[in-house]
Amino acid sequence: MSEGRRYTAQLQAGLGMVNETMALLRLWEPGDTPIRLADRAIEHGVFARATGRRARNIVVEMFGPRYLVDGGKPAASLQKLLAARQPLEDLTQLFFLYTARAQRILRDFVTDVYWPQYMGGAIRLSREHAESFIRRAIDAGCMHKRWTESTIRRVSGYLIGACADFGLLAGSARSDRTIQRFTVRPAVALYLAYDLHFAGHGDGAVLGHVDWRLFGFDAVEAVAVLKSLAQDGHLIVQVGGDVLHVTWKYRCMEECIRALTEG
Repeated sequence: MSEGRRYTAQLQAGLGMVNETMALLRLWEPGDTPIRLADRAIEHGVFARATGRRARNIVVEMFGPRYLVDGGKPAASLQKLLAARQPLEDLTQLFFLYTARAQRILRDFVTDVYWPQYMGGAIRLSREHAESFIRRAIDAGCMHKRWTESTIRRVSGYLIGACADFGLLAGSARSDRTIQRFTVRPAVALYLAYDLHFAGHGDGAVLGHVDWRLFGFDAVEAVAVLKSLAQDGHLIVQVGGDVLHVTWKYRCMEECIRALTEG
């Protein structure tokens, strides 16, 4: 279990919610608070089958913590990619990235359970895997208070369901699901590298960042990813012994997004 924020059950607000996220990105305007965006979503009938309370929960508890942090920068970047008709597969992986950043329990489940099972050749991942993970987290003090058995069962289902929504697992209704081939998309790797760089991380910290582990990479493998991006002219990677230096071509995230949408 990684250190940092305590685990919550907030995934229940919406799991992956890929389609709903795209609908809200189309509606979002810079400066929107979650409440203001929720009111506009209700007004426009974005969640026609949901009650007003449920619609507000989706925006405030799901969309807000994932995409309206840091002054709404994630929403602004994703909105540009959506408007430029970036492939759904790219957008889904970026939604996965931001969801895992916001929900530490999902991030750790993916890095500590999903990928070891994947690398070990496992075929299926079950809710029992998730329940065991949560029980270990409870014993490690990762929650503010001990969860009840019913909460453990519910959140285990949320973890499996979110992984299915983002393409890591098959989307069947079974409690145990087939592990799917999951490879980072080149556009997502480029976006992630520049996003970490512009967040103020040095070159070594970019490569060693935990976000790469969401896609199954350690720091050495992340170097190989950046080298493949360098072949396409997006940056320059120089490695000498233990020294790594990256020359970043784009001066801001807007330039990186422009390269993605035009390339």
